[in-house]
Amino acid sequence: MTTKNITAADLRSTIDDNDIVLLDFWAAWCGPCRAFAPVFEKASDANADIVFGKIDTEAEQELAAGFQIRSIPTLMAFRGGILVFSQPGALNEAQLDQVITAVRGLDMDEVRAEVARQQAAAEAKA
Repeated sequence: MTTKNITAADLRSTIDDNDIVLLDFWAAWCGPCRAFAPVFEKASDANADIVFGKIDTEAEQELAAGFQIRSIPTLMAFRGGILVFSQPGALNEAQLDQVITAVRGLDMDEVRAEVARQQAAAEAKA
């Protein structure tokens, strides 16, 4: 599967309609972004069950701001609609494979329970 260009118009449906989504926030002028692109593309080809999306931070400035992107490339992983990984910096092939393996291995019942605990704690402070 090749990577998919993600825009504000299809971001929510992409995250909601797929079990695992990896998003690469990048820009054409960014050297590390260009170095990470073939690694991301190769992983996309090897993992057809995962949606690999690219968000051009220049074209989608509101998305970049909404996700508080401060450094690119930034990789985000969503599983079951929940953000489970976010890290700036270009990863090598082994590091990206490790992230994919970790995201696949998550116990999503446990993740949802932790999200609920965090939300309850935040509401209690408010």
